[in-house]
Amino acid sequence: MSTPLLSEDEIRTALEELPDWTHTGNSIARTVEAPSFLAGIELVRRVAAEAESANHHPDIDIRWRRVTFTLSTHSEGGLTRLDVELARAIDRLAQES
Repeated sequence: MSTPLLSEDEIRTALEELPDWTHTGNSIARTVEAPSFLAGIELVRRVAAEAESANHHPDIDIRWRRVTFTLSTHSEGGLTRLDVELARAIDRLAQES
């Protein structure tokens, strides 16, 4: 089942609600600085559970306490509503950390 790509206007509107995210090319990304290495790993675990239930998985880069999440719907070649929904979930989980 195909998920339509977002238009540039839809991406811009979504990013107004996601101020910690940046748009580059076909993806959006956010880096979270956790209070400790283990807190960053726990955030990754919680995001992984959320991503698995949504069947939409981010690229994750862990550098000590800094965790970068990059979202793109690879099967569609760009950004879809799935990326925006997962970005919102990541923001919620990061705030709870």
